[in-house]
Amino acid sequence: MLDDQSTKSVKPGPAEPAPVEPPAKENSARETSEGETSTKESSAGETSTKESSAARRRWIGGLVAVTALALLFGLPWWVLLASGTAWPSSVLLTGSVLFGAALLAFPAMMVLGHGHRQLDWAARTGDTLLGVIWVLFAWSALGGVLRLVLAVFGAGGQGAARGVALAVAAVAVLLLGWGYAEAMRVPRIRRVEVALPRLGPGLDGTRVVVLTDTHYGPIDRARWSARVADAVNVLDPDIVCHAGDIADGTIAKRRAQAAPLGTIRPDLARVYVTGNHEYLGEAQGWLDHMSGLGWESLHNRHLVVERGGDRLVLAGVDDRTAGSSGLAGHRPDLPDALAGADPDLPVLLVAHQPKQVAQAVAAGVDLQISGHTHGGQIWPFHYLVRLDQPVVQGLSRHGDRTQLYTSRGTGYWGPPFRIFAPSEISLLVLRSSA
Repeated sequence: MLDDQSTKSVKPGPAEPAPVEPPAKENSARETSEGETSTKESSAGETSTKESSAARRRWIGGLVAVTALALLFGLPWWVLLASGTAWPSSVLLTGSVLFGAALLAFPAMMVLGHGHRQLDWAARTGDTLLGVIWVLFAWSALGGVLRLVLAVFGAGGQGAARGVALAVAAVAVLLLGWGYAEAMRVPRIRRVEVALPRLGPGLDGTRVVVLTDTHYGPIDRARWSARVADAVNVLDPDIVCHAGDIADGTIAKRRAQAAPLGTIRPDLARVYVTGNHEYLGEAQGWLDHMSGLGWESLHNRHLVVERGGDRLVLAGVDDRTAGSSGLAGHRPDLPDALAGADPDLPVLLVAHQPKQVAQAVAAGVDLQISGHTHGGQIWPFHYLVRLDQPVVQGLSRHGDRTQLYTSRGTGYWGPPFRIFAPSEISLLVLRSSA
């Protein structure tokens, strides 16, 4: 028996509307919006991370700078004035005031002189302070070692402390006076013979004069520059190379100092490449300016010189810092520089930094000419230079074929001193094995 409800006709009610899906465009818009939000959040996260990393680097850099200043100024102050010397209070007070004033003035002068304002008087002051304090620091360190040795042999005490302090001060004064004279003089000629097995007999005896690191700067050396040019011309060069770091400052400021370079007259070629200091200012401007003075600017390119039926490739590359300078087309590119060169010809490469020799070896270059190191410039800085470069100065061999000549530099950078690292005008006499 069926239930009555099952046999009754049921009147259907109104049908429920079917669910309506949003239009495809709305879905796409929502997905795009969500994607943009995600991208923005990711970008914001990356920006925050970069800012945090940059802030951390600035903090670490500031800490290193403060520590370095404390050591540079603190050690000489301690050895000369405070470490058992028992000087009269007037001497201690006067010396401490001088050290304190120098410590405060030094960073300010460096910022004013080498920052965006480029004030030459401030640069001269800051650079000189740097040289003086470095010499005092180095010899105070040696004085401290001497104090320890004397103490071991029972010769310590106030007399030894005062004796060491006076000796350090006297040595520093003598070295700074001599070092200034060395920096300001016309460099001595350094003659080196370089045998290149692939050099043809027609080019045997080719005289290559090397200038580098002239660093025309806040001390006006226009007369010095003219005397250097005269000294180069006396050497009767076939080729003259300027291996970079021509100046510190703008072309407008250093034009007069650089002008005598236009009077150099080699028989075959005069070539120029950029150094790292050009990329602190007007690298392309200096390339153009040197071209205007009659030099061949080897901006990742080469030329070929010929004599007696034999040929030599002269190539040049930008400094290794060029790629990070942001200047379009500036980077060290040896393959570009040698593009189209006959692989059977010997190659002389001009590259500012000695460490660029690794690429020269790979390319089969015969001789690389470099500068950059200044030979250390102020003893004992050459030990630190050696940590960064494979060679500090002189002729060296790398690989089976490549030789590297590293000049100590023609001028100086920053502190107007050269101590146990004399400047040079290099005369390389190329010899054929034929």
